[in-house]
Amino acid sequence: FASRENIKETARLRLREFDVGDRFSRLPLPKASVLLPLMVRAGKLHLLLTVRSMQLRRSPGEVCFPGGKSEAIDKNEIDTALREAKEEVGLQPEKVEVICRLVPGIDKMNHLVTPVVGFIDDTFRATPNPDEVSHVFVVPLEYFVKPLNYKTLPYKTSSGYLSRMHCFTYDDHEHKMSFKIWGLTAHFALFLALVIFGKRPTFEIDYDLDNLISSSENNFMNLYASLYERKKSNL
Repeated sequence: FASRENIKETARLRLREFDVGDRFSRLPLPKASVLLPLMVRAGKLHLLLTVRSMQLRRSPGEVCFPGGKSEAIDKNEIDTALREAKEEVGLQPEKVEVICRLVPGIDKMNHLVTPVVGFIDDTFRATPNPDEVSHVFVVPLEYFVKPLNYKTLPYKTSSGYLSRMHCFTYDDHEHKMSFKIWGLTAHFALFLALVIFGKRPTFEIDYDLDNLISSSENNFMNLYASLYERKKSNL
């Protein structure tokens, strides 16, 4: 199979085309960031995910990426993602090769959530902070375009915007557990897989794959506009 460096280099080139930099940073929403940690294992790209601790007030037991709200000490979204990954799973910032920021999403608390993509070493051993994280696991990135167990849930955003929510169930043989990946986490994982592989998934998506950059930005701006309209009508 292709060498680790070749796999990484192909992914880097694809990802850099989709780097949004700080283009969305000025939107007037509270900020949060997540790190999408990529690694090469057995000749394939894998993505590291976490399970939120059951003690957390918000979304306990849900699968997510390392990340959280922006703090005053953070220079930008990349800083936020790296600081949170260190706090949650013990990933040292200097061990992450940051590649890009992708089109953000908006979570149910109306935070602007920026996905930061970076490579980490496949030898990384997570040390989860038990107050925040109960499990850490990896999924082959390709699973998000060719899943074995997938369903779609129609859902309405808080602003009444109709969309589809992707829901992947992944059976992890290493931990002998099943993980349900859905919501914004599934949205980011799917988009990352579309960017890197550039191929049509085995299910319906809301993107034009021939114009993935513009269609992802348009989808986001429609979502943001619908939120903004609702804010105005609530004033």
